[in-house]
Amino acid sequence: MVHVIPLKTPTAAHDGHARPINLRTDLGQLADLMELAFADTMDSGGRAALQEMRALSRLGPGAAFLARMSELGRGVSLGYVWEEDGRIVGNVSIYPADWPTQFGMTYIVANVAVHPDYQGRGIARHLMNCSMRMIAERGGDRAILQVDYHNHRARHLYRSLGFVQERTFVTWRRSGYGEIPQPPQADVYIRRRRRSEWRQEMALAERVRPHAQGGLGWMRPLHVGLFQRGLWQNIKDFINLGHIERLVIVEQDTPDIVRGSAWVETAFGINARLTLMVDSAHRGIYDDILLNNIVKRYGRGVITCEHPLDDVVTDGTLAHYRFRRGRQTVHMRWEPDV
Repeated sequence: MVHVIPLKTPTAAHDGHARPINLRTDLGQLADLMELAFADTMDSGGRAALQEMRALSRLGPGAAFLARMSELGRGVSLGYVWEEDGRIVGNVSIYPADWPTQFGMTYIVANVAVHPDYQGRGIARHLMNCSMRMIAERGGDRAILQVDYHNHRARHLYRSLGFVQERTFVTWRRSGYGEIPQPPQADVYIRRRRRSEWRQEMALAERVRPHAQGGLGWMRPLHVGLFQRGLWQNIKDFINLGHIERLVIVEQDTPDIVRGSAWVETAFGINARLTLMVDSAHRGIYDDILLNNIVKRYGRGVITCEHPLDDVVTDGTLAHYRFRRGRQTVHMRWEPDV
């Protein structure tokens, strides 16, 4: 998540500088800065990450080695910090995205934060310029980030640096309580998706979730592997006790066209994740029918769903089934000039 702390009181200029992060010496201060910057939006995973950073910072000379061996350390090792008055007051994290090779090299920009006492002096812009230059020098094809929808100041900064908005997504959550509404009456056929129908389902995704508009959501670019899972993906699902159930809606007069689709992904210790896609002409009916089926079967537990903000019809249907609206994030990308 990218965040610039709202400006409070401007301070006088001081001498500061940007430099690459040093995992041996910086982790403790970075944890303090991130806790200050993201206190209002940090979830349990973020708090656990801060605890890990602080634990690594106490290891002394061995911290850098162990940090690089951990997923968290790899996620901040390419970043930059702003150092001033003997302390770290700004940060940006950079790390490679685990995307299919067909998209080239993609980097994630995250954890952009500036201490409130040092706001309004261009530190975030300077750190972003350092990061973008490093990505270009490494041959990166693009950088991606997500920023809170209501953080207009940060969004303006990223646009001024050349980032373009892909789409805004809302994270919905249903806790498993409440009655289930009755679905609308419609002459449609809902069933499990056949393995041979992956092309038809991908065609639906290309119509309603095109790659240029953020694909299926954060870190889910539109590609064949989402619809036709390979052997390695099946092995990982087996190890993690994972499972994906796919339901589709087809019409009698066009049985070769998937008009609506719902996935439910489950794994041990993780909330069920729903992906819902419906052709625009059928929203308000087919999404209702699919949700009714999903909630009846998985509604005793927590279900989360990342869905485009601009799909107001389906967003209304999610609310009707007692999903609660959560964070709204704008997904943005930047591609270096060739």
